[in-house]
Amino acid sequence: MGVTCTNPNVTAGNSHYFRICFLDPFQGTVLANYASSELKAKKAYCLGENGNEYDQGLVTFFKQAFEKAGGTVVTDSFPKDNSDFSSYLNKAKDQGCDVFFAPVSIAYSTQLVSQAASLNIGIPFLGSDTWDDNMVLQAAKGTNVQVFVSTFYAEGGNKTFDDGIKAYINGNADAKTTNGGDDTISAVTAMGYDVYYVALEALKAAGSTDPAKVMEALPGVTYDGVSGHIAFDETGDAIRDTAYIKTIDTAANVWKFVTQQ
Repeated sequence: MGVTCTNPNVTAGNSHYFRICFLDPFQGTVLANYASSELKAKKAYCLGENGNEYDQGLVTFFKQAFEKAGGTVVTDSFPKDNSDFSSYLNKAKDQGCDVFFAPVSIAYSTQLVSQAASLNIGIPFLGSDTWDDNMVLQAAKGTNVQVFVSTFYAEGGNKTFDDGIKAYINGNADAKTTNGGDDTISAVTAMGYDVYYVALEALKAAGSTDPAKVMEALPGVTYDGVSGHIAFDETGDAIRDTAYIKTIDTAANVWKFVTQQ
């Protein structure tokens, strides 16, 4: 079972592959609609890595939804292992873009945030689920950079879960270090927790640990997890209709819940 693999092609042609997360067509649409309706954006700059299926897929889904909402889109791409994003940041600024959508990896997103702060780029960033990481939080600390991300879970969504995870992190030095040095709960933590219990439900339904019986039981499993209700469609994809939008309070250095879409 996949936990946060959002590209539509992940489960294609594989009857033994399931996942519990939302998919990129949904995620791209959520972000485009948020940019249009809440940020009042009319022109978006979209940037992804050359040849990266995740990046380019999300750019396509965002573009389709944003244009449908009446906006215009400038698309661009950068080579693998790029570390200087100044030309892309300045291009977005010079072309009068209202938002900067970059569904890229954590490594690239932290560089974008740091360089945007240095260049005093005031355009709000939209990030996909890959941006929901404490490294991005640290990159934005003390800056004026605006960051909005779509994600699978926002801290505060389930108090019992939050309290339990925080107690574990704060009671384990290695866990705290791995978590970025604080007890912030990332969405992937919640999703990892949920997928574990979905697997347990499948084992219970199968009444066996025999792989064939578990496989037979899994399509019918439903589970109300900390990230929401989980059920599977005929392809093994999760039926999900909710994404969380979060932003960074750069002064307090914390993620803040904005809305559910």
